[in-house]
Amino acid sequence: MSKMLSFPYNTQNFLKQLAKNNSKEWFEKNRESFNNDFLQPAVQFVVDIGEKLQTIVPEIMAVPKVDKSIFRLHRDIRFSKDKSPFKTNLGIFLWEGKEKKQSPGFYFHVEPKLFFLGSGTYMLENEKLKIFRNAVYNPELGKELSDAVKKVLKNKKYQLGGKYFKRVPKGFDPEYPYVEYLLHNGFYVYYESTDFSELKNPLEFSFKIFKDFLPVHKWIVKSLN
Repeated sequence: MSKMLSFPYNTQNFLKQLAKNNSKEWFEKNRESFNNDFLQPAVQFVVDIGEKLQTIVPEIMAVPKVDKSIFRLHRDIRFSKDKSPFKTNLGIFLWEGKEKKQSPGFYFHVEPKLFFLGSGTYMLENEKLKIFRNAVYNPELGKELSDAVKKVLKNKKYQLGGKYFKRVPKGFDPEYPYVEYLLHNGFYVYYESTDFSELKNPLEFSFKIFKDFLPVHKWIVKSLN
């Protein structure tokens, strides 16, 4: 319990140190801190937030393992100019769908200077993008999405992300009422902050925000899964 009371502050401090000392040598010397301040609190958070989310999203998948709900800290540097061996953030994802990849869900992120909570799908691959566009272009579903977004964004602290394209895709009417959503290759709502004092109770704080994001999450599950 004491570890959770210090989460994610100790995680943030560990990541600050890692950002200054991004090497395998430093990491090995501080592996105990990694386990105590990063991995084990993250595992517990996945369990706890998963239980709470299942009360409103019964099919949510919360798997407290690295490469499942917890993103790995090690970077793949094979094709990168940046040879730093480690990421300097904690990423946690709980998803609804058969597979984690391409499924919508809820995301919790901590890095040295900010934290981030989001819901939706970050990047749509070709087939899912086609399904998404067809759903948006359905007037009934398009209106449902617009209503869901408006409901979430009533809170001015929340934002909509994933807009990527500058032109409306071919085959779609530029005058369509919900055409702005066709400019997305990902679709998510999010909250970002540098005020870590908001995370005095990270479980309750995160659950409240994820609950606020529920209208968009439900639309994506309904339309894409």
